[in-house]
Amino acid sequence: MILLIIPLALASSYIAPYDPIDQQLKLALNPPDGNHLLGTDNFGRDLFSRILVGARVSITVGISSVLLAIVMGLPFGLLAGFYGGKLDVIITRAIDIIMSFPTLMIGLMILAVLGPGIQNLIISIAIAFAPRFARMARAPTMTIKEQDFAVACRAVGMGNLRIMFRHVLPNIFGDIIVMATLWTATAIRLEANLSFIGIGVQPPTPSWGVMIREGVNYLTNAPWISLFSGAAILITVLAFNMIGDGIRDVVDPKLRT
Repeated sequence: MILLIIPLALASSYIAPYDPIDQQLKLALNPPDGNHLLGTDNFGRDLFSRILVGARVSITVGISSVLLAIVMGLPFGLLAGFYGGKLDVIITRAIDIIMSFPTLMIGLMILAVLGPGIQNLIISIAIAFAPRFARMARAPTMTIKEQDFAVACRAVGMGNLRIMFRHVLPNIFGDIIVMATLWTATAIRLEANLSFIGIGVQPPTPSWGVMIREGVNYLTNAPWISLFSGAAILITVLAFNMIGDGIRDVVDPKLRT
């Protein structure tokens, strides 16, 4: 599914049969037929084309926000786990404070300050997810730094930063990749939630969350607008979760056997 979704999202501008923002009011709320595979919305726009282009928005926001969250959170987790002491206490307490808020609420607060838009949406989701990657990195770092190879590195005079990024980080990178894949699915869902309530991606840019919101008022006579948009989110989130489970099975020796 991932091998189908990502290429379709990247090539959506070229393979979409219609302009996703071109309005044809005379075709408004047409059901699926030979000309419009998934029907049209309340402005007569081709729903199939909008879902294809919306996939690019969702994939971009999902992957970019998670990568930014890793860049923001991973170094703090490494520092807290490696050095311990007061630095660990300060970073851990800051992580606990941020994680006490639901991710949706954090996204709402940040977007309320920064304003709507794709770039601000990526930043808000990254800030919400960064503490989770910091906590994920902290625990294994505390274990790995006490192992024999890490002690041997200190004995030969290797610096702490070199030990962290050359020896500790590669040993926890598998877990980070698994978590990143799973949280990409959550980021896609969070983007749809924020766009649904009107503070994420702004019309006329196609977004699955925006399309679901636009179809809510037409559930009785044009249910395909929300139905197909919701199905796109469901399939994509399921695909990334399955990829995460598969990578976890490969990375974890116990699960691999």
